[in-house]
Order: sequence, then C-alpha cells, then structure tokens
Amino acid sequence: MSEEKQVSSSFTSMAGSAAETEAPELGIGMLGYAFMGKAHTNAFKKIPYMMYPPAAIPRLVGIAGRNQDAVNAAAQRYGYEHAYTDWRDLVANDDVDVFDNGGPNDAHAEPCIAAAEAGKHVFCEKPLARTAAESKSMLDAVEAAGVKHMVAFNYRFVPAVQQAKKIIDSGKLGKIYHWRAVYLQEWGMDREMETSWRYQKHIAGSGALGDLGAHIIDLARFLVGEPRSVSGLANTWITERPDGSGGMVKSDVDDGFVGLLDFENGALGTVEATRFAQGRKNFNNFEINAENGSIQFNLERLNELNVFWKGESPDTTQGFHNVLVTEAHHPYWENWWPQGHIIGWEHSFVHEFHHFFNAIVNDESVAPYGATFVDGYRNAVICDAILESAESGRRVDISYA
Repeated sequence: MSEEKQVSSSFTSMAGSAAETEAPELGIGMLGYAFMGKAHTNAFKKIPYMMYPPAAIPRLVGIAGRNQDAVNAAAQRYGYEHAYTDWRDLVANDDVDVFDNGGPNDAHAEPCIAAAEAGKHVFCEKPLARTAAESKSMLDAVEAAGVKHMVAFNYRFVPAVQQAKKIIDSGKLGKIYHWRAVYLQEWGMDREMETSWRYQKHIAGSGALGDLGAHIIDLARFLVGEPRSVSGLANTWITERPDGSGGMVKSDVDDGFVGLLDFENGALGTVEATRFAQGRKNFNNFEINAENGSIQFNLERLNELNVFWKGESPDTTQGFHNVLVTEAHHPYWENWWPQGHIIGWEHSFVHEFHHFFNAIVNDESVAPYGATFVDGYRNAVICDAILESAESGRRVDISYA
C-alpha cells in the first residue's frame, strides 16, 4: 500500500448530533449576486441532498445588490425569498442567521461588522478586506460578537488539497524545505476590456495580489506554516482602461506580483500571481519539497495529486505518482460518486459551506481546516507586506497585532 493511502481516512459527514435528528434550518442572507453569488447558491442547493445527512438546511432568505432589476432577477433565478438594494435591510431581517458577503472588496468591512453586531454568523469572500487594518476591524467585530466567522479560501476544501494536508500533518513527508506556488490567468491582458472594480485600488485594495495571490498565500499558511518575512515585486502594465462611455479611467492596482517567503520553520517559499499569463485560464499550481518526498497540485486537474516518496526502488518508479483522489477513503468522497467519477471546482464551495454550517450547528471550531477571520487578517498582513516591500525594495518582517 502506498504511503499516501496509509495516511488517508474518510472525512465523515461532520453532521454530529444533527445527523440523529432533523437538520435545523439556517437562514441565508447574501450580499452580491454575480460570480460568487452563483457559486455560493449552487452550494447551498446541493448541501441538503449531497452532504447527507446535512448539518443544516440552508434557507435562502434574502439577497442584496445595488441594481434593483439585477437583484430581483437573481432572487427569482436562485430562489431567494426577498431582494434588497440596501444590505442594511438584509442584515435587519430576523430570519437571516448567516450573512454571506460576496460583494466587492470595499463592501466587505461595514456590512460584515454590522451583521456580526446583529448576531449573525459571518461568511466573507476573500480577500477579507482591502488592507490589514480594515481586516483587523472585522476580526475584532466578530470576536466581540461571539459569532462564527469564515473567509472563503475555498481551495482548502478541494479533496486533493485536504489529502496533501493529511499527508503533511501525518509527519510522513518530514521537514519541509520549499514551497512554490503560482496562480496564473490571462484575462487582464485585454487593453480594450472595460474596466471594473477589480482595477480600482480604492475598491479592490490590490490587483492580482488580492484576487489570486491571496489564495496561494493562504495555502502556504495552511500547508507549510507562518512566514516571518517577505520580499516582493509588483508591476502595473496597463495604467488606463476604457470606462465604458468612450473615456479612459486610471488602473492603479498590481497586474502581477512575485513574493519570496521565509517561513518560521525554516522553509523557503515563492508565490507569484498575474492576470497577464497568456494561455493560462485558471492555473493555480503549488509544489512542496520535503525531507522524505514532494507533493504537487494543479487546480486545473483538481482531482489529482502528484506525490513522490524518497527511497522507492528505481525499478518500480523514478518520479511522481499521479494519485487520482476519488477513492472512498479520500476526503469528502463518501458524499460523491464511485471512484474515478470526478468532481469540479464548484464542489469546493459545497464542502466549505458544509464545514461552516457544522461549526455553527454543533458549536465546533471553524479552524484549522476552515479559514477564520484570523486567517483573513493574517493573509492581509502578508499581502500588505509584499506591496510594502515592492515599493521600498526592502525585506519586510511579518508581525500580527
């Protein structure tokens, strides 16, 4: 039996006491109805019959957005009971138990803080906020309110990534020496594409760093540990973009960045993200090199994990094992299909929300498998430090408040 299988075990339903009785309802109030609104709602609808028995049954209470026609259409399409153009009305709805914030980055802090103060459990898309200081205000609010809180670093919940975590935590891999990760997309290269909030620093906070880099920085912390210092480079190649009405508007976020990480455990790391990688659609790739072997993962082949073990006979293998992470003993697979019947990107959200709902219903910890606002804040500290280093040309030490 291969070592990666020896350290595997089935991630059970986690429904706890809720499995023994009828699962409770959790009222969902969602801010935002576009890309993440669709992804999150898809997860809510799948949980009751796929993550069975469910920890909770999501009830789609309300959805909020700025455009009345668009939010009404989203409510009808997805099945939300109410549509609001002011998130305050959503937060004020007593039927909302969980506030799910999928809005632009400048709409993260104030609504999430208000929801926490109203006693709602809070789920927020990444990056948690535009800056570390703003993130800290959100962390302080949820901790003061005593509500459950989670940041949408959904790649933690890909079964192959969970399997990598289990291998590392088992000690089989030994001391980790290297972490290298890239997150590459190409869509930002189109100079004629109309601008969006993602290119405006006062809304987004950062560009490729917060949009893509935050994910691989989170995976670095999740799988390897805390960095103690960073060095960074960043660049903006297109400084103006069409405003949609015949004019041009300033684009003042990073189009790409590279960061060097010095981990507390002695490992060295690199992180790189760009929206200027011609030919790359959603290439989130990491590799870990350690004392007894290596692990490699590519999001575009998310059902696979490549594992190499030191000391295996060269007569049987001279490279990585390609492990199809679809066996019943692999994380979350008791909920899905027979071996080899792969799942997709959207299923990471199913696992993520199931985990969050279980923490709420059974009063369990979101950490360490889920990313809390602590993780969101620390991620923001690292992102800020990379930009500070890029501007100053100096290495920046990581310090958390």
